[in-house]
Amino acid sequence: MAMISRRDVFRIAGGSLATGGTVVSALQPAATMDGVEPNAVKRRGVGLRGIDKARAHPGFTLFAPIAATNRTVYLIDMEGNVVHRWEMPYPPGLHGYLTERGTLFYNGKIPNETHLGKSPFMGGAVMEVDWNGKVLWEVKNPEHHHDGIRLRNGNVMLIGARPLAPEIARRVRGGRAGSEDEGRMNVDYLLEVTIDGKVVWEWRVADHLDPEKDRITGEQDPRDEWTHANGLSETQDGSILLSCRNTSTVMRINRKTGGIDWKLGPPPLSGQHAPYMLENGHVLLFDNGPHRLDETFPYSRVLEIDPATNAIAWKFQESPPQNFFSDRISNAVRLRNGNTLINEGMFGRFFEVTPDGSIVWEYVNPFFGGPPKAQTNAVFRVQRYSEAEIERARRAT
Repeated sequence: MAMISRRDVFRIAGGSLATGGTVVSALQPAATMDGVEPNAVKRRGVGLRGIDKARAHPGFTLFAPIAATNRTVYLIDMEGNVVHRWEMPYPPGLHGYLTERGTLFYNGKIPNETHLGKSPFMGGAVMEVDWNGKVLWEVKNPEHHHDGIRLRNGNVMLIGARPLAPEIARRVRGGRAGSEDEGRMNVDYLLEVTIDGKVVWEWRVADHLDPEKDRITGEQDPRDEWTHANGLSETQDGSILLSCRNTSTVMRINRKTGGIDWKLGPPPLSGQHAPYMLENGHVLLFDNGPHRLDETFPYSRVLEIDPATNAIAWKFQESPPQNFFSDRISNAVRLRNGNTLINEGMFGRFFEVTPDGSIVWEYVNPFFGGPPKAQTNAVFRVQRYSEAEIERARRAT
């Protein structure tokens, strides 16, 4: 069977590529009645770009565009058709996913007048809703940003940030000199709360990282925050995987002891997002690569890392590497058939690859938002669900 390459999925001609592999073309014309489409992503085409039905993992893809005015979470089928949508009370700014019982867990955005509250990664609220969008519970926290998850014990884990003690902030290395927020620097912490908002556990980055050794890796990055935590997940043993973009670090935090049981930094990591543990004990993450310490140019890749050795067990990157790049946001999900669903977040491009790196499905988010001359279709994270999981979601209350 012939492989589908990146070039194949972008071909204008649709139709059969090989026996058993069919590409469905959904290309949009580059020209409009007024000339050439000014938005580069729209000009290249949106919606379903291609599918190899024989090798793509069937299911439904869930995503929430992060444009400032968007309040909708979308669910699409493999042909790119919207089969369901949730209208939420707050714009996402972040993301949503289905819980094990089928409800939608959602990170919403409630801006406030603080430095954090005005940032594009501001959170402010997490909630659980049913299939029809009915809010089952909600927790608000003005210091919440980027990510929140429902733990297996029923509680909620949030990433928060607050000002770092000045004497510690002065010791933090790296970043652009003089770029603090009026002399201040924020630092991250984790907060475990019940669904009625009661705090039961707190873990502070400043208590465990060294401001001199755990430096801001991008010399061009601002110093208004030290670590910039951007993603967390729970492992099977109840530990927490936490990603910190500014320090290019992923760590596993023992919730019983509070200690860091495993830690990986730069290189190989560079501004990574969305780590989570696979069934084999490896960690899958999106390695954004905006400022690699072992390369002369930026590029993105998806890494599967064995924490026992820190060896890269599997990776996906384009050839040449510069063809695949999202400097912010983004994630990757391992599917049950061994394929990997990848979200090139800054361009709203979702694609599925086989273990050998062949692309077998691709879709570009067609839902844009923002100022007319600066519209974006960016997506923080995507998820893929089976028909059985969606049927469970329909019944969840």
